[in-house]
Amino acid sequence: MKLRILTSILIILLSYPIFSQEKEKAEDKNLYKSETFNGLKFRLIGPAATSGRVTDFAVNPKNISEYYVAVARGNVWKTTNSGTTWDPIFDKYSSHSIGCVTLDPNNSNVVYVGTGENNSQRSVSWGDGIYRSEDGGKSFKNIGLKKSEHIAKVLIDPHDSKVIYVAAQGPLWTSDGQRGLYKSTNYGTTWDSVLYISPNTGITDVVMDPRDPDVLYAASYQRRRHVWTLINGGPEGAIYKSTDAGKSWNKLTSGLPTGDVGRIGLAVSSVNPDYVYAIVEAANDGSGFYR
Repeated sequence: MKLRILTSILIILLSYPIFSQEKEKAEDKNLYKSETFNGLKFRLIGPAATSGRVTDFAVNPKNISEYYVAVARGNVWKTTNSGTTWDPIFDKYSSHSIGCVTLDPNNSNVVYVGTGENNSQRSVSWGDGIYRSEDGGKSFKNIGLKKSEHIAKVLIDPHDSKVIYVAAQGPLWTSDGQRGLYKSTNYGTTWDSVLYISPNTGITDVVMDPRDPDVLYAASYQRRRHVWTLINGGPEGAIYKSTDAGKSWNKLTSGLPTGDVGRIGLAVSSVNPDYVYAIVEAANDGSGFYR
């Protein structure tokens, strides 16, 4: 009996290396071992469109821990805890590209979203007009300007929430569309074009004198995108002023660059509204910060 057990153990020991070698040979033939893929690294292959660009934000003045962020290629986001957590609030609507977001200064539950990124690179996406929410972003309704494609600014009269101004840059890859400065006096039910320059030039910014809502400043922007180039400015780029709530406009020229002018950003001092500031792109070393 002992001899039989010892013989069995010896057979097992003698056969083990052979079994192990055969197993290793079988594994060597397997092309799907982890060692086969150790040299491979994941890399991003698409989509090629640039993302992550923040185009605008709006803070609730009565609750500064609540604010909204508009993303050029990716929704409108809302936080109620100073940015600790975020909720996307524009998933189920037609445009994922956002140009601006604005709160009604008289009612922070009323949120306006202008769709269509307000930049001009090749990766830009377009929108389908302006949206309004009356419940803090829980739901939105499209209220027009669907052919604007790129909305740069929504401005609300703090003395009368029915009065809304929209700066529309208009289509980037073609002419016409809804471009220029639009005004509504009925919460966006209807819109009037109050400043139109040409089929190639829209409005990229609009600001208001805090002392007098009839005093407005608007910046025009002439541009066209092609696959091979960007025409980023022209002779129709300028700053305009109205003192009658947009009924008439005067082109401002004193101290400002002439010739081809590109994009312009505007601001009015809240301390002294006689001071108006402009960041201007212009040819012939005319670019700069103007006051």
